[in-house]
Amino acid sequence: MLLNLYAGLGQIMPPAARLILAHRRARGKEHPDRIAERMGFLRRERPEGPLIWLHAASLGEASSVLPLIDRLLAKASLARVMMTTGTVTSARVMEERLPSSAYHQFVPVDCPAWVERFLDGAQPDMALWVESELWPNLLRQTARRQIPMVLVNGRLSARSFAHWQRMPRTIRRLLKTFKLVLAQSEAHADRFRILGADAVAAPGNLKLATPPLQADPAALNALKVEIGDRAVWLASSTHPDEENQLAVTHQAVRNRYGDALLIIAPRHPGRGPEIAAELYHAGSAVALRSAGDRIKSDTAIYVADTLDELGLFYRLAPIAFVGGSLVPHGGQNLIEAAQLNCALLHGPHVDNFAEIADLLETAGGSQTVDSLDALTEALIALLDDPAAQAMAARNAEAVARERTDVLDRVMDHLAPFLAPFEGTKDY
Repeated sequence: MLLNLYAGLGQIMPPAARLILAHRRARGKEHPDRIAERMGFLRRERPEGPLIWLHAASLGEASSVLPLIDRLLAKASLARVMMTTGTVTSARVMEERLPSSAYHQFVPVDCPAWVERFLDGAQPDMALWVESELWPNLLRQTARRQIPMVLVNGRLSARSFAHWQRMPRTIRRLLKTFKLVLAQSEAHADRFRILGADAVAAPGNLKLATPPLQADPAALNALKVEIGDRAVWLASSTHPDEENQLAVTHQAVRNRYGDALLIIAPRHPGRGPEIAAELYHAGSAVALRSAGDRIKSDTAIYVADTLDELGLFYRLAPIAFVGGSLVPHGGQNLIEAAQLNCALLHGPHVDNFAEIADLLETAGGSQTVDSLDALTEALIALLDDPAAQAMAARNAEAVARERTDVLDRVMDHLAPFLAPFEGTKDY
């Protein structure tokens, strides 16, 4: 009933959707030259041979499956990969990172006519959906064409699980479009089973298999010179309402370490100027990376609002607070910091990474802080005790290193679907 209503509304939605896309384009949330892709038009002709379509919502999900794409192309030697995402940032990064046998396409808005146009042009032979973004029209039309679909790195937060339990028939029909659900953990797998997925396995979280974030050596050395021997900590992937709280904590840290530096790398770099302005008006001496500001002796907070440089800042700070966790967002990727020798702190809201957070905390690689006072206390304790700081970083790195075999397990589950694409290219 709900899915039929949704599909019916989608039939009359295109005029409104065009207005929404135009508004998003004006705000920089859509690529100015690629709006047609959001209406189902293909950016390029479909390549010859089998095509594996891989859909990820945004940059985090897309980055987590880059190693999987390499393995897919090595295993399915006849195939090409088309990755779809819905954000400008993810498109820009994927253009740089995707291998030569893969390419990026914006996902169409979930209007039936636009979805049909997209599928008519792309004609994928297999579809892999990443994590939890379930677009009803896109899923159902793909299934009707008998294109096998697998959900990889699947997750359902407690909030999403509770939401879908109120619509059991709807979610059951959506999940049954997948031939297989590969969940991040047994806890997520159980949620998918309860909601009606047919075949479910839990090979692990693909974020554990991603290589460490890269950093430009020249930029790293330049920032090290600017920072000198000051006490420094990083707040990464922060969200609205977190930065001001972190600035309060940082002032308490500076009461003990007078020239301490806080680096803030917001989850959405476009918020950088806004964050810098708020912190400046609150009384902090702020430098903004996107504006070319240098870190001076009196700089208290450095807002690192550039794209694809997070690996640089994890290498600069021995202590990292990972954001999206002081507010009820669900947390952000903890493994990226664990891989790069950081002692980890995070707030209580880490539902999206609960298993990894538990592993890290059990191993002594991270601490949960549920208030600003607790965060301040934990930060000062780590800054006061370099040996404890180094031990926590080693423990975190060990967790990240020991679980890299998740990619092998995922590929084992995908092998039957990939078998038709193995062989020698003749095109």
